[in-house]
Amino acid sequence: MNRTSDPTPEPVPSPPESPDAEIARLRAEVTRLEQQVAALEILADRDPLTTIYNRRAFLRELHRVVGFCERYQSTAAVVFFDMDAFKDINDTFGHAAGDAALQAVAATLAGQVRESDVVGRLGGDEFAVILVQVDRAAALSKASRLKQQIEASPAIHDGRAVPLRVSYGLRMFEPGVTPADLLAGADAAMYLNKPPSR
Repeated sequence: MNRTSDPTPEPVPSPPESPDAEIARLRAEVTRLEQQVAALEILADRDPLTTIYNRRAFLRELHRVVGFCERYQSTAAVVFFDMDAFKDINDTFGHAAGDAALQAVAATLAGQVRESDVVGRLGGDEFAVILVQVDRAAALSKASRLKQQIEASPAIHDGRAVPLRVSYGLRMFEPGVTPADLLAGADAAMYLNKPPSR
């Protein structure tokens, strides 16, 4: 005896999108993807702890500034900052306090320069600032003020003040100087100003 089952009903196809609806949907999808790409680019450029530029992004901006200076006979300076006795902060207050100290230095640097200037964390306890369209006197004055502002504002961790000390060095842009020369020169100048290790 043959048994027959009820036939499964065929799915009803959805009506095709109108051209206007399809264009609107595709535009929304493109906008969403562009926003995702922009968010990923920001993540790729930012130091995750301090949210300022990471080394890769800072070097890219340094190349851009050097190109601008070469083309338009403009001026710029690189200031290299290094925290003094950072290991002591970690040993005395703990590594979370060390992170708070790095964040405090980054916040002061980023908050005290012009929008056209560039601030980056190069790694560890090293930071750099590109000051654009400044002469040597103005750059030295600004670097000194940045040091004073950092050291006048201790990091706060678990209700305790964590003192901050930094050394800095400066190198001015000159025609023919490469981005690597600028950064290396500022780094070398910083070491000349570094207090002797205890």
